[in-house]
Amino acid sequence: MSEKAPAMLSLDDVHAIYGKKIRALKGVSLEVRAGEVVALIGNNGAGKTTMMKIIAGLLKPEKGRVTFQGRDLAGLPPHRIMRMGLSLVPEGRRIFPRLSVMENLEMGAFCRSEKDLSREYDHVFHLFPVLGKRRCQLGGTLSGGEQQMLAMGRALMAAPKLLMLDEPSMGLAPVVVDKIFEIIGLINKEGVTVLLVEQNAKRALRAAARAYVLETGMVAVAQDAATLLKDPAVRKAYLGLD
Repeated sequence: MSEKAPAMLSLDDVHAIYGKKIRALKGVSLEVRAGEVVALIGNNGAGKTTMMKIIAGLLKPEKGRVTFQGRDLAGLPPHRIMRMGLSLVPEGRRIFPRLSVMENLEMGAFCRSEKDLSREYDHVFHLFPVLGKRRCQLGGTLSGGEQQMLAMGRALMAAPKLLMLDEPSMGLAPVVVDKIFEIIGLINKEGVTVLLVEQNAKRALRAAARAYVLETGMVAVAQDAATLLKDPAVRKAYLGLD
């Protein structure tokens, strides 16, 4: 990835308070360039999910600026941000358990003006063949891995320019994790920029071009992912390696 690639998403000195007193973000600044996979790693409580919710318009920052393709997102509701081309796959999947696979996917396309979404459905079923086989099955009856695939497919129905993934491997078997990361790579090769929050730091760094380490609401390290994989402090703190 060229260093001259434009910033698609930028956060500048973003602060956020969780609840009434907990300061979740303390001046976070970062950028995601067009075409990249960027990883955000850190311990639980570091502020990663809070940051994702702020970008998606689900939370308002106390201070700071978030821009997407040069446009300030301040005050925009989530559905407007989604229409701009930014989709979030939330932590915990958050599918609609009482709706079918097809109905869940249709919900992902609510902001689209096109009436014929057959191309989008075909694309999702190409990436996730199991969803095509389960299209009439209720979302709540799917396995954990299938629900994660459904959550990703739902987000792709919005035809995003930037896809945000919050803990996509959480609670999944290793073989399913392998499949999820394979699909993340395929999505990126198709031209979708990816911002990845992931507890499995080793997998995240292997998938990403660049990465940020978030500690107690602040960016502690920003570096290319290959360098972070070799960094002794990162290996010890986040990879469980000496």
